Amino acid sequence: KPVDGHAPGLRGELAARYAAAGISTDHECVSLEEALDKLACGMKILIREGSAARNFEALIPLILSHPGQIMFCSDDKHPNDLVHGHINQLIARAVAFGGSVMDAVRAASLNPAQHYRLPVGLLRAGDPADVVVVRDLKDFEVTGTWIDGVRVSANGKSLLQRRPSATPNQFAAKPVNVDQLRVLQEGSRINTIVVHDGQIVTGQEWVEANPETTEVAAGPGKWQLADPSRDLLKLVVLNRYKKADPAMAFVKGFGLKTGAIASTVAHDSHNIIAVGVEDANITAAINALMESGGGISLANSHGKTAILPLSIAGLMSTEDGWEVARLYEILDAEAKKLGATLAAPYMSLSFLALLVIPKLKLSDLGLFDGEAFRFCDLFKQ
Repeated sequence: KPVDGHAPGLRGELAARYAAAGISTDHECVSLEEALDKLACGMKILIREGSAARNFEALIPLILSHPGQIMFCSDDKHPNDLVHGHINQLIARAVAFGGSVMDAVRAASLNPAQHYRLPVGLLRAGDPADVVVVRDLKDFEVTGTWIDGVRVSANGKSLLQRRPSATPNQFAAKPVNVDQLRVLQEGSRINTIVVHDGQIVTGQEWVEANPETTEVAAGPGKWQLADPSRDLLKLVVLNRYKKADPAMAFVKGFGLKTGAIASTVAHDSHNIIAVGVEDANITAAINALMESGGGISLANSHGKTAILPLSIAGLMSTEDGWEVARLYEILDAEAKKLGATLAAPYMSLSFLALLVIPKLKLSDLGLFDGEAFRFCDLFKQ
């Protein structure tokens, strides 16, 4: 099987060594220069455009220079985005950029079929009829899809029959309380994760601890609180496969002024992850997930919670995709009412436990430096 890559920022000799290990693609390139380094090593580049990670604009010049070595992908796209289109949107944007129709369609179909040796029809005599029909070669609106000669969609509506699904779900975590989310201040500076809108790569900032955003602990010392005036929010990761204490850190970039959001979609281990201002609301958002066996949730400043349940492993819904999109839109809008400034706050949150992506991330075992590849301190003097 071809081996896919996952190494944002890798360039030059490091990229060459990565490719020499047998890794044939990368979908994490964040700059054109990085993509060109990897292409020079014989790798193929997947131009990724998801809900949170958006790299199309930076990488689409490759449609002109390397049409045979690129593919399109989404990689984490919310249902409310999917209802408007998928890979067909990237084809349309590639053509609008100046790429030829044939090169754009090739990046979406022939290139991946050949690279991954997919058992699909390639429009040759005798092949299975695996065909997408579009209204025109400008907007690429799909009017029909055939798989193995059977029409499976017509004018945006699926013709596939729904099938009931089992809901396996390994969920052993127990409800948390406010006391478990307290962070003892152990230094004058806080090692803070910085989220960048449109990227899953994060930054690092040492933030001065503000004495006004602490409260006296039961014993010696003080509890460090969130500080929404500086966009310094509390981040929590809790192992959901066994009973364990939560791990805490601080993050900038979400913009929340009050409340909290939480999710059991948290790459790669899919533990519970939450971000918020008040410990009580973070607790409420986490415990709402406990009650439903997973999903995405929100707790507002009035103490009310809302949730989109994901009953299959805490990752997938048994509902119709259009209904899931509608319910997600509601939660996304509510998160933005709480002050969230990111385009896709839930998707950005889901990547903050992905340790292999630099710079700082939070696992259920603590704060992790993805560049040094080791756990690190939350405070220093």
